[in-house]
Order: sequence, then structure tokens, then C-alpha cells
Amino acid sequence: MDGESYVAEHGEANYVKLVAAYSLAVGIASILLGIIGFGSLAQRVPKVVNKGFKWGCAVGVLASALPNGLITKGSSELKLHVAKSADVGALVKFLKTNLPAATGAVSVTNLLYAVSHPMIWGVLPAILFFISTWMVMNGAKFMPKSFPPGSEVIVATALATIFSMSINYPGSIVGEIPQLDPNAGIRLGPLRLPVEFLSYKDLLEVNVVDRFGGSFVALFISASLFAGVNFISIMGIASGFETENGIAWSAPRELIAQGVACIVAAFTGSAPVSGSMSRSLVSRMTGTTSQFACIVTALLWIYLMPYMSIMSPCPQAALSAIIVSAVVKSVVSPKDLMALKGSDFIVGWGTGIATAVTSPTIGFGIGVLLVSVAGLFKSSKQKKL
Repeated sequence: MDGESYVAEHGEANYVKLVAAYSLAVGIASILLGIIGFGSLAQRVPKVVNKGFKWGCAVGVLASALPNGLITKGSSELKLHVAKSADVGALVKFLKTNLPAATGAVSVTNLLYAVSHPMIWGVLPAILFFISTWMVMNGAKFMPKSFPPGSEVIVATALATIFSMSINYPGSIVGEIPQLDPNAGIRLGPLRLPVEFLSYKDLLEVNVVDRFGGSFVALFISASLFAGVNFISIMGIASGFETENGIAWSAPRELIAQGVACIVAAFTGSAPVSGSMSRSLVSRMTGTTSQFACIVTALLWIYLMPYMSIMSPCPQAALSAIIVSAVVKSVVSPKDLMALKGSDFIVGWGTGIATAVTSPTIGFGIGVLLVSVAGLFKSSKQKKL
């Protein structure tokens, strides 16, 4: 929607309303897609595609998290090192110029460069990262049994924060957290919810359709595509949990729930919302067993915002360790993909690699295409026989 020019012309407050209005459109589109059966159609995609898609998304999570654990200033410093490298820098420049859709290929290239060049690692951040990763992955074995699942995550984060406060920590930290007006928002019994709601008039007065050439059709197509891409992310997470943990899910329900969430987001001035592979994996790692955990987490974030400045000195290396701990095993040793044979092996790994080096949307589309080609090949082979 060309946000920069809109902010320059109308101001940030009006831009928030513009984005909120687009969230409303995405929410409505999501619900309509759920009603007409898009979710059921998407859920029929073979599991082999979902397996590859999940692995590719996990690679993307690892590529975004690992630099913050190894490099002193994280991804920004890593990009400078890559740019100075004659061969790798030229490759990244080529990818950005000639294959702009292959955003994942740039991230994976940066990841491989970071892992293979330990001389650019920050000493303290790297040590802190490896210790925190070990604690998160093995700490439960040494915790008292009375401690709830996930206590090792809290302990690792707390120790890393204390360490950062005790020395002049050179690495990236969480930094300053914006403060909220304690008197803002609405009151829910004895508690105050520091959220300001927009009225439906605020949303309807925003000429969001003007950002799409004045065409409601163009706006609906854009919102539907956005909703579809959001849902692909959710589908990859849900399918992975169904495969690994036997947790059944309903595509129409998830698609409609995504729509309701985006509509609520609109009335709070938020951008469209979706699922997150990294957050879902971390939640599973900490022992959550129901959707109620999401509600509790969200409310805690809202109510504890005035006190979250305690997290400001927390090293990003420790936070990176939590995310890496949740995905590294599935990336390094994808047992479900390794077990595939024949055409399924090609489809699964093809989907995974395509997702990792392009984007979730393109990777999923390539996976569907590979399944179709494999199906046609099998059909023609059977006819010949």
C-alpha cells in the first residue's frame, strides 16, 4: 500500500487506521474463503507436501535466528561481512538483482556463511548462545520435578539477563521497550486492558480502496491473497503438529478463526495477524496442551507491558537460543523426510528446498506442482503397463 508515502502525506496516526482497515478486509476475506471451502481444499494437499513445507519453514526460522546468536550485532553485522566477501557477496547481489522472489536463498546463504566462518563470531555472544541452547535443550533433566514444563527457558533467559547486567555486554540486547499510558485502554473488572479500540466509523472513513486504484475488486483480490498466504503458514504449523503429535485440526475452522482474529486486530489498530512457526514450536517445547495457552500468553504480554523494561538488557543471543533449540533437530535430522522414497522423496525434498530458498507461498505452490507432475507421471506409466 506504499506505506512510506502515505505516512509522509497523512501522518503515522492515519497510517495506523489504513493498516487497520486493510486488516478488516483480510479478516472478511478469510471468513468468506472458509465458508466457500478454500480451507477444505487446502487440507487435501498430500502430507508429503506438508512435511517438506514444514522443514523449509524451519530452515527459514533457523536462518533468521542463528545470526543473532553467533554474531555480536546480529543479522546487520552478518550482512556487512557477507557484502565484503568477494564470492558470497557477489552471489547475494546476483540473487537480489535477478531473483528477487528468492528471498530465502539470501537468508540461507547468509546462514551458511555465518556457520562456516567462526572467525566473525562474537566471543561472548557465541558462548552465551551455546550455553543457553544447551540449557534449554537439556535443562529439564536437571530441574526439580515440581517445576512446570518450560522452566529451563525462564532460567536460561533470567541468567543471561543477569549476566548482561553484570558486565558491559557487547552483543545485541532487547533494548528499550515502549511504555504505555497506565490510564489508557478499558477496564475489565479490577484489571485494565491497555488497548485503545477504533470505532467502526474510523475504519470505514479510511479510503483504503484508493490504495488499490479505487477498485473494490482489486482490494478484495489483494485481501484474499493475503489471507491465503497467511493460511498457508498456519496450515504448515497445524499439519506438522498433526503428523508429529497426532493433533487433529480443521482447515475451515482455522481459516475462519484467522478471519475473526484479523477483524479484532483491525479494531485495535493492528496489522493482519497470522500463525508463527517459531512461537508454536517454542510453545510446544514448554509443554502447552491447549489453545488456552495462547490466550494466557497474550493477556500476560498486555498486562505486563508496563513492567517489561526488566527485559531490556536481555541478550538477543539467549532469545535466539530458545528459538534455535525448538527447530534445530527438525532441520538437521528431518526423520519424516528421510523416510520418504521414490517420487515422495522428490516431492518432499523439492517442496522443502523450494520453501527454504524462495518463500512459504512459492514453496507451497511448487510442492503442489510437484505432486501434480508426479501424479501424471504415475498415471502415464500405469497406462503403458
